[in-house]
Amino acid sequence: MLNRKQKHFLLKFFSLFSVVRGYNILIIVLAQYLTSVYILAPRLPLRGVLFDVNLLMLVLASACVIAGGYIINNFYDSEKDLINRPNKTMLDRLVSQNTKLSGYFALNFLSVIFASYVSFKAVVFFSIYIFGIWFYSHKLKKYLFVGNITAAILAVVPFFAVFIYYKNFDLVIFVHATFLFLLISMREVIKDLVNLKGDLVQNYQTIPVVYGPKTAKRMLTLLSVLTLIPTVLLIAKFEIGYMNFYFFGSILALIVFVSILWFSNQKLHYIILHTILKFIIVIGVFSIVLINVDLVLNRIF
Repeated sequence: MLNRKQKHFLLKFFSLFSVVRGYNILIIVLAQYLTSVYILAPRLPLRGVLFDVNLLMLVLASACVIAGGYIINNFYDSEKDLINRPNKTMLDRLVSQNTKLSGYFALNFLSVIFASYVSFKAVVFFSIYIFGIWFYSHKLKKYLFVGNITAAILAVVPFFAVFIYYKNFDLVIFVHATFLFLLISMREVIKDLVNLKGDLVQNYQTIPVVYGPKTAKRMLTLLSVLTLIPTVLLIAKFEIGYMNFYFFGSILALIVFVSILWFSNQKLHYIILHTILKFIIVIGVFSIVLINVDLVLNRIF
């Protein structure tokens, strides 16, 4: 049995894990490695990619910046989150604001140290990324449209770090990035619907607050239709192997998403829709290996 001190330590650990959303960071790290192995550098030996110290440093720098970003976002949104997510906020508050800020600065410092191992350009890249996340959390997220677009851009920046490292700028990569950008944009609008009550109280100028939920639903429907453009291009014009099954499945999932969307009028409904989008994104990460199954088998056996 755990004593009181051990239980308190565990609660603080889970509180910090909740603040930095460790599960999201793990998915991003996995996505960066799978993208590197199967899309950006498919001709390089598996060991050459997995044990590339420069790539590891870029992935660690990304993870630290993202974790720091979640902390500073939590810091600025503490009052809003108390309205929208009271149970999670009470868990998050087990870690003091001073501790969170200390962690934020420590993580950003570590990210610069990791980036400095690669190059000065990497240091500049991640320094700008750190500033972008802070400026978004402090100012931009409260502004109409700007907040949503900035959040979606910041979410795909870690992947551009590895794109630039491998100097691979094939068109197929940008089509994949467009698909991901549109899904993340949809997720941001859904989050605004979930957080509508807190946004109203804190005077955030989001789409549901300014134009109402119905307009937000129209925008989500439009974004769902726009995802068909990169999806059809990837299936019809590029060699993506068995990953085409993922994109066919994503079309079906988005049809279900839009169908549920227009019958949604409660916070629980929007949480379900948010979960559908997260599911599409996470499955997409694991589906990267389907681009070249033979390559996977050869590298394993």
